[in-house]
Amino acid sequence: MKIAARISGLLLAATMIASPALAQDSGPEARPIYNRDQWLPKSVPLSDDVLRIPVPADYNAPKGSFVLVGGRLFDGTGKPARPATIVVQGKAITAVLGPDDKNWPADAVVYDVTGKTVMPGLIDLHTHLTFLDVADSSVYSAAHLSGAESAMRGLRRMGIHLQAGVTSVRDVASHGDTPFVLKRLQAAGEIAGPRIFTAGQLITQTGGHAALHAMMPGYPEKPNDNPNSMVRIASGPDEWREAVRIQFAKGADLIKLASEYSQAEITAAVDEAHSLGMPVTVDSETQYIDMAIKAGVDSIEHPLPRSDAAVALMAKRGIASVPTFVPYRIISRSSGGYFGSTSRRFELNETTILEMGKKMRRAGVKMGIGLDLIVNWPEYMPGAYINELESFTQIGYTKAEALVAATKTSAEIMHMGDRLGTIEPGKLADIIVVDGNPDEDFKALEKVRTAFVGGRLMLQDGRIYKPAHEEVPMPERK
Repeated sequence: MKIAARISGLLLAATMIASPALAQDSGPEARPIYNRDQWLPKSVPLSDDVLRIPVPADYNAPKGSFVLVGGRLFDGTGKPARPATIVVQGKAITAVLGPDDKNWPADAVVYDVTGKTVMPGLIDLHTHLTFLDVADSSVYSAAHLSGAESAMRGLRRMGIHLQAGVTSVRDVASHGDTPFVLKRLQAAGEIAGPRIFTAGQLITQTGGHAALHAMMPGYPEKPNDNPNSMVRIASGPDEWREAVRIQFAKGADLIKLASEYSQAEITAAVDEAHSLGMPVTVDSETQYIDMAIKAGVDSIEHPLPRSDAAVALMAKRGIASVPTFVPYRIISRSSGGYFGSTSRRFELNETTILEMGKKMRRAGVKMGIGLDLIVNWPEYMPGAYINELESFTQIGYTKAEALVAATKTSAEIMHMGDRLGTIEPGKLADIIVVDGNPDEDFKALEKVRTAFVGGRLMLQDGRIYKPAHEEVPMPERK
């Protein structure tokens, strides 16, 4: 036993020497996320987003109740699927009953979902709802300057995601104020689509990743002078703090940063975001991932190169990963490789991305589902989402575990695990009904028949649902 203990100690010492970041981990440089909830009694209703603003009790809640009967429930908690009845009042799930229990409101609308699977709505943690389409190069388009065109692109993509069973998206950079407008209208039930958690503009340095989107033809001479830009250019810690404050002032749920940057810049941005109660995700690679971890980010996008020590620190500190295998697979298959990018100066192919995913899985890094479907790639839905789920099984997840990553875990990464991601009493009623058993065969997700978002029916028979207009009487003559 003493010899075994001695060997174990030597191995641990060797590991720490090989991975100095582990030995020298003194915690993040930025402050932790400010917890607003500690100042509010649980009886105070809060907005259904990361901001947690006090609101009236019936804020954005539809009237009435409904039940889903006869179905097979995959609740997203990790439990096996089972027969169950789900009861919803307003925007929240109030009960999950046994299949023979009929203890629901007498006036509830009853949906018979016999032979179908009821499950939490899927989540896409990496969207750019307003990203320029291939058609936006037309001489008749000023898509990078026009908020109206941005909104139309976003609205269409919201519909595509909803039809694929996605009831929440994390928009990690879109144009101008468009994502905030779409978020507000969706939450109020005025437009159909997934609920939106938005970062506003992506923040990077001059020449950093995505900076070219702030310097397109027709833009003002100073990139930040275009109010419809999806990117904010910042130089120095003070400007990175100010860029964070600008997104917060617009109503951002989170902050999205991208390399390249200095250590002082990313630490300042994370510190400012956390002081305002917002999590931070970052698009970075190699040494910039080390800087992001040192600063104290909350999640890291993409399966890009990083050291074993960085992966271990991510797991130790609870820094999540959104690997987004799909876009790199699309790029590799359509272009033969990832070419022409100064922020992608390393080998990147279908093998490397899966190997990075396996490495993070083995280390215990929390991972959620994000697709990063830009230009015309949303047309690949729902196949793209299914492909991402299949990627998770290739790196070691079971089918059921991959669906939990797509629902419960992804909600936790958004800092919404107390409201979304599972079908349990008290959670928001973001529910989809699938014709088949997706926990056994992902292909069933090609047949999402019904979707509720916040208790509102938004997809019926696989089509976007919009209730008929109700006439309001004109005022009487006095």
